[in-house]
Amino acid sequence: MSALTIQARLPLADFALDVDLHLPGRGVTALFGASGSGKTTLLRCVAGLSRAAGRVEVNGERWQDDGRGVFVPTHRRALGYVFQEASLFAHLSVRDNLFFGQRRVPPGERRIAADTAIGLLGIGHLLDRRSATLSGGERQRVAIARALLTSPRLLLMDEPLAALDAARKLEILPYLERLHDELAIPVLYVSHALDEVMRLADHLVLLEAGRVRASGPCAELLARVDLPLAQGEDAAVRIETTVAGHDEAYQLTRLDFAGGSIRVTRMARAPGERVRLRIHARDVSLALSAEAPSSIVNRLPARIAGFSAAAHPAHCLVSLDAGGVPLLARITRLSKDQLGLAAGMAVVAQIKSVALLG
Repeated sequence: MSALTIQARLPLADFALDVDLHLPGRGVTALFGASGSGKTTLLRCVAGLSRAAGRVEVNGERWQDDGRGVFVPTHRRALGYVFQEASLFAHLSVRDNLFFGQRRVPPGERRIAADTAIGLLGIGHLLDRRSATLSGGERQRVAIARALLTSPRLLLMDEPLAALDAARKLEILPYLERLHDELAIPVLYVSHALDEVMRLADHLVLLEAGRVRASGPCAELLARVDLPLAQGEDAAVRIETTVAGHDEAYQLTRLDFAGGSIRVTRMARAPGERVRLRIHARDVSLALSAEAPSSIVNRLPARIAGFSAAAHPAHCLVSLDAGGVPLLARITRLSKDQLGLAAGMAVVAQIKSVALLG
């Protein structure tokens, strides 16, 4: 089975990086944590730019194994690296920037065609432009395409959206999703932005002071109340849904998942498409019955799995099971007591349509 093995030990000024990871060999793995937690250092160790003690193996290709005296230098590792800044050659056109990367790869070893990379990133109309005339989002799309044209076995992305404003981030995220959906190249994606992680990541590694606090499927870790992800204002779960249809009269889209159906503001998605839906704990309220009329459209049967403390002493987190899909609700402790909520109790989870984001 394809897999990434990363073992790295490296003393740093404030702490020691010490990780032992076995990750999926395809899809997006996000390295998430606060600034200074070791995310970028770990990425540099994988690339061979920082020499840590340990082992790096990418889908059967050994790049480092100290036990066997193996260390492949960076320029011989089949990887693509995308940084915060695009670092394009200002004196070259977009076309020449792209083919600068491709020329590093012998023709017989090229696994990604230029037309494929250009199409995936939507940059065909930019090919004759000078890189200095591009917007920040356009530069990053060109940088990603250039990295792909090196035919990497692993794509490393170090906070590629950190230097962009909110509008440019929204512009580029759909292109990153296309890479995820259409290419089999595994991606290590460094970020401290939870919204990016929720949208892109299949697997999540939570780093704290150079060590792995948790590693596992993204949806599972987001729902774990013992991790700091659930304690912040943006605490949320992510569920995998399918577009079931659209209500044109009310401009709503129905999404089906294992726990039922959810209606959201009309999405430009075709029936049958998969959508990752983010549901914030703050946007989930609880009721004892679905019989009373309510302005909240989405009312799902659920069962209380447990309770935990929230960051604010007035609140508590409620872990819910909706047809095998985990949800989180953040409510006041007063509401918990007034409703007489207890573990194992059947409740109705109420979720506002206007609060939901794909």
